[in-house]
Amino acid sequence: MADFAAEDKPAATPAAAGAEASSSRMVNLVSQEGEAFNVTLALASMSDLVKTMVDEEQDEDEAQEIPLPNVKSAVLAKILEFCRHMAEEPMQEVEKPLKSTNMHEIVQPWYADYVDVEQDMLFELIFAANYMDIKPLLELTCATVASMIKGKTPEEIRTTFNIVNDFSPEEEAQIREENKWREEA
Repeated sequence: MADFAAEDKPAATPAAAGAEASSSRMVNLVSQEGEAFNVTLALASMSDLVKTMVDEEQDEDEAQEIPLPNVKSAVLAKILEFCRHMAEEPMQEVEKPLKSTNMHEIVQPWYADYVDVEQDMLFELIFAANYMDIKPLLELTCATVASMIKGKTPEEIRTTFNIVNDFSPEEEAQIREENKWREEA
């Protein structure tokens, strides 16, 4: 009986070979504090910033270090949690304008629970998602902030985000007068 296995297999395409290599190749994402997170290149490449920093010539047996000086360790761990889940269950697109202030009505339950964090962490995630250029995470976190603002008065927004009103009563009255048309809409 002849062995046809070698002849019957289609040749690997360059794209398929590259995808296979990126799924097994490892990189070390190094946080602001110097903590290294060893992840697959495929997972790390969800960040457009990381994708541009990868050295294609790097030996596959050696994990390349990619410094992320603007991202704290706790935030990077949370981002990698997002990326791992995103690889398994892609997030549905966020409808704009937001139809609700409840994130469970906007995105899948896991994603709504993911952004149910303290405000400090939420804003750290926004900054890091923007810096690392992870569009789905940036969209999710910004939608969360938008849902916190939706339907609130300026005073309620200031309270929610601990913003000090630095307008004098006269300046505030002038701004309200200039923007009266917005309240009528």
